[in-house]
Amino acid sequence: MLTKRIIPCLDIKNGRTVKGVNFVNLIDAGDPVELAREYANQGADELVFLDISATLEARRTRHDMVLHVAEALNIPFTVGGGISTVEDVDDLLKCGADKISINSSAVKNPELINTLSGKFGSQCIVVAIDAKEINGSWNVHLNGGTIPTELDLFEWAREVEARGAGEILFTSMNHDGTKSGFANEALARLTKTVNIPIIASGGAGSIQHFIDTFETGMADAALAASVFHFGEIPIPELKKELRKNNIEVRL
Repeated sequence: MLTKRIIPCLDIKNGRTVKGVNFVNLIDAGDPVELAREYANQGADELVFLDISATLEARRTRHDMVLHVAEALNIPFTVGGGISTVEDVDDLLKCGADKISINSSAVKNPELINTLSGKFGSQCIVVAIDAKEINGSWNVHLNGGTIPTELDLFEWAREVEARGAGEILFTSMNHDGTKSGFANEALARLTKTVNIPIIASGGAGSIQHFIDTFETGMADAALAASVFHFGEIPIPELKKELRKNNIEVRL
């Protein structure tokens, strides 16, 4: 049985880790390098680093930050934000990233998924999908959730898999930062729609929420930010509770 993964997320803006609610009202959450080192020591399975303003500011991911974070880690490291070319990916992998995450650039140029998975391998390519439920439909949003599209979450997930993505990072914009639990109904549907791993994101507020997303949402991994950044849920404690509930995790 594959173990479930716990993944802290560093949302980076102006060189600092930030956290908001529903993608807005950002507050400072600490130094990315210090947080990365702490999460590796706590037993996180992977780390995700998202340069959340790179696409909005039409610039590349900050390589210096990626390099410093990578040096502090001994666990798999995914980097996203402002990635749109083979050169971007090549540079980030050289800086220490193990995987890269593409989002808006994949929607605007779906062939990019084919190109990157063909060159670097599907195991290296994560497609992040920010979606919002509106009148019962899940619509994909771009540029840090600021631009709504007519693209359906589940149709896009199917296409993403067909084009060679190795994993999907699904963030529910409705749940992001609310600490009300993950979008488990949508997650369960996603896991039945595709055969690649799904990372759940948006809504973690308690240990029970993680249990629910693995049991009900059938997610392969759960990503969270503020509950880890502000010490509300220590990762060792979370993993022990998951084990108690017969959810396989690496201790």
